[in-house]
Amino acid sequence: MSGRPGNAGGTWAGADVRPLGPEVLRIQRRKVRQMIQYAKIFTLMAGLTALVVVLGAYLGGSQGAILFFFLAAVMNFGMYWFSDRAVLKMYKAKVVGPEDAPEIYRMVDRLRQRARLPMPTVAIAPSDQPNAFATGRSTKKAVVCVTAGLLRVVDQAELEGVIAHELAHIKHRHMLVSTTAATMAGAIAILGSVTRWGVLLGGGRGGDRNPIVLIAMSIIAPMAAMIVQMAISRQNEFQADRTGAEIAGGPRGLANALRRLEESARRIPMDVNPAAAQLCIVNPLAGVRGQTMLKLFSTHPSTEDRIARLRGMEQEGF
Repeated sequence: MSGRPGNAGGTWAGADVRPLGPEVLRIQRRKVRQMIQYAKIFTLMAGLTALVVVLGAYLGGSQGAILFFFLAAVMNFGMYWFSDRAVLKMYKAKVVGPEDAPEIYRMVDRLRQRARLPMPTVAIAPSDQPNAFATGRSTKKAVVCVTAGLLRVVDQAELEGVIAHELAHIKHRHMLVSTTAATMAGAIAILGSVTRWGVLLGGGRGGDRNPIVLIAMSIIAPMAAMIVQMAISRQNEFQADRTGAEIAGGPRGLANALRRLEESARRIPMDVNPAAAQLCIVNPLAGVRGQTMLKLFSTHPSTEDRIARLRGMEQEGF
């Protein structure tokens, strides 16, 4: 009769319990960070959902909340479904193939293979401001667009970092996340607007409620929803930076590019619809006066914070 195996020789019941190597530990830490990032986005989305439900029930009743949510969903779904064509038109971008821009096309193709993504449409916008963005409703309908200014001012490592960042947005389906957040925030904004007009005109469901409280809630709740929506966008940027550094093979190129692009965005204006500005890797309206008063509503984290996190990856021995 054989006895139960002990832990002699570093094993227990036949299992190898030798210390994990540095590469395995690094992968595990990366997975933990990704889980924390997803948890942050989930929490913010849950907060938006709660705002829709609570505000809708209080201001417009359950039927009103459902109606306004449906209206916002229709508008944002249209933006999501046709985003590739609409955004390219906003930026006056031109789709290019391997014959038109062989170097950038080959770079996108090489990096998307590392990211295990289908080949996206590649486009170049004529703007002198160095910038880039990604859009599209799915990985198969994705677009990566760079500006002519970007191709002139960055070196190859920096360009790879920028392209990898945009591919990370596609990989994480951030367009879908942003559209869902915009739908909820839009529903709250519409509901708040209708409630204000209802109170001012003497109608609506507020007969047994304090009109001052109703008006205050109809103003504060949409602002809170917008703040949460922008916070989701900022978390998406941090996530795309980290994943982009992994796709590119290191964080240094992206960190250097962010510094260069931020400085250029403050000097070189870009004529772009603010609705499309949030897609860019750095805020293309950074040079517009009054931006310091809108940090709470910014779609982008501060470039200094993004660079600091990327430098931290480098110090960790990425």
